[in-house]
Amino acid sequence: MAVADTGSEVESAPQADHPQHKPHSTPYMMLAALGVVYGDIGTSPIYAFRVALGAASASESATRNDILGVLSLIIWVLTIVVAVKYMMFVLRADNKGEGGTLSLMALGRSAFPARPAIILGIGMVGAALFYGDAVITPAISVLSATEGLTIIADGFGPYIVPLTVVILLILFSVQRFGSGGVAIIFGPITLVWFVAIGFAGLRHIIHDPEILLAINPLYMLRFLGHEPVVSLAIIGGVFLAVTGAESVYADLGHFGRKPIVLAWFWVVFPCLLLNYLGQGAFVLAHDGHVGHPFFQMNDGWLLYVMVALATAATVIASQAVITGAYSLTRQAVQLNMLPRMEIRHTSERQSGQIYMPRVNFLMAAVVLLLVLGFRESEGLASAYGIAVTGVMLVTTTLFSIVMIRIWKWPLWSALALTALFGLIELGFLVTNAMKVRDGGWASLVVAFMVVVVMVTWVRGSRLLFEKTRKNEVPLEFLAGNLAKKKPQLVPGTAIFLTSDPLSAPTALMHSLKHYKVLHEQNIILSVVTAPQPKVPDSERVKLEAINDLFMRITLTFGYMEQPNIPRALASCRKQGWKFDIMTTSFFLSRRSLKAAASSGMPMWQDRLFIGLARSAADATEYFQIPTGRVVEIGTQVAI
Repeated sequence: MAVADTGSEVESAPQADHPQHKPHSTPYMMLAALGVVYGDIGTSPIYAFRVALGAASASESATRNDILGVLSLIIWVLTIVVAVKYMMFVLRADNKGEGGTLSLMALGRSAFPARPAIILGIGMVGAALFYGDAVITPAISVLSATEGLTIIADGFGPYIVPLTVVILLILFSVQRFGSGGVAIIFGPITLVWFVAIGFAGLRHIIHDPEILLAINPLYMLRFLGHEPVVSLAIIGGVFLAVTGAESVYADLGHFGRKPIVLAWFWVVFPCLLLNYLGQGAFVLAHDGHVGHPFFQMNDGWLLYVMVALATAATVIASQAVITGAYSLTRQAVQLNMLPRMEIRHTSERQSGQIYMPRVNFLMAAVVLLLVLGFRESEGLASAYGIAVTGVMLVTTTLFSIVMIRIWKWPLWSALALTALFGLIELGFLVTNAMKVRDGGWASLVVAFMVVVVMVTWVRGSRLLFEKTRKNEVPLEFLAGNLAKKKPQLVPGTAIFLTSDPLSAPTALMHSLKHYKVLHEQNIILSVVTAPQPKVPDSERVKLEAINDLFMRITLTFGYMEQPNIPRALASCRKQGWKFDIMTTSFFLSRRSLKAAASSGMPMWQDRLFIGLARSAADATEYFQIPTGRVVEIGTQVAI
């Protein structure tokens, strides 16, 4: 197989893409944030209370203490995890305006001169668990919404799974058109959704105000103390109420902290509380019968409206997590944690609007397998919790590094806050781990496969770099010799892409060996990824003249940017070097890899790395180089 040596020696890490649009008013950004940031957590009331209460009651009916205890748990988990942890603290830990697991990892690594590998490993685990979450969210969200049809009529039961599959197939098939047009209505629909679920809950709270007692945390503590064994199963269900909270931080770069915080406290949080309390009041009024309170507490025509709104809301929540998976993959590629993949831009105005065919296909396949395998949202709930709690625990770990190393907080205060969040999330992780056999294995399998791929790619790339570097000639030595004894010179400029700017690129050596000519201008070009989302134009290009024949250029891109080499080189004119694409040829080294007996990796990992390299997107397209200006020269390397 052949792989291009393109030179992306990346050092750091990041989160999701954000569009480049003109500044909007705060109310507009709040509305937009509702559709993207809160779509996931906004659909949790469909299943969270039902699953948690079902675990609390041994029979079909729940007692008054069960209902108040579970509600109190949900209320205070939402308060501590989302309102306190994310809104008050984590959202302030932005990396040049960007948030998310990989951005936090990049921020943490930048605090250490040596950039320890353990932080990179933590970031990999967080990213892998996000993928586990990303494939379960569409499955459980759409499936739980369509299950509302069984409340309308029992005859809909056999059609729930087929209908869910059709909706998901349509959702994934339209991704190639971009989400820009649909996103315009995401915000208003989600706003209607939150108002509707808040109103539905308020109706039943008015009929039974006693349910407001659940706000008292004593009910939570008494419940946990009275039923310590049962509470382990309940806690896993309760945590479903905060699924999607990580999106709050991941989408920080899209909207900024202020609109996200205001949307939470003014709309999302009040409506979620009203709905959960309303579900509790409904169950109390029906002698503790659990059933499906989210849908059942809507009667008459309101039930039809709620089912339709729930379906729309779950599609929006799924769209948000699919887009997040594209963005995370793009960042991982930029950070050399994954091989290059095809990226299609679906908007001329917004750089964040991207579509990745391979990611879309893989996600669609896994999501459909989950729906067909579990067939019920309650079964998927077991698979959901582990991924979400794992990502949150990774965020807390990395956030502690930021507090201590970057914010310079006193050690005791940073550790106290880390302990508060960490112990809660660790407790949730342990309780969810008990559900591995019931479905939790699904997200762990997805995460494990992603970690294996990332570790293999990072390790294999490093070994390949070290192996090829041993056989390369120092660039300064070669340039000096060629300046003294010049070969035949031909007009124009040759640009050699390489990941090692100190050594002569393989393409240059083979060009001299076979053609025995040299261009009048020869550029040794390296592309690096900075540990920040975007790099200002003033820091994009670094020029270094070696002699009359050779010049070294380093192009730096942020991990949120799509590398465009011709456009970046055009900016070199400001530094005195004129780039003319029509007189320039790009030389790429292509290496045909073969598995070796002693590479430093097991044979299976060797073969996996070679397979990943074979599947990598073409460097010419990835760096947006005109195909007519590219010359590829290959060699064979055993690894």
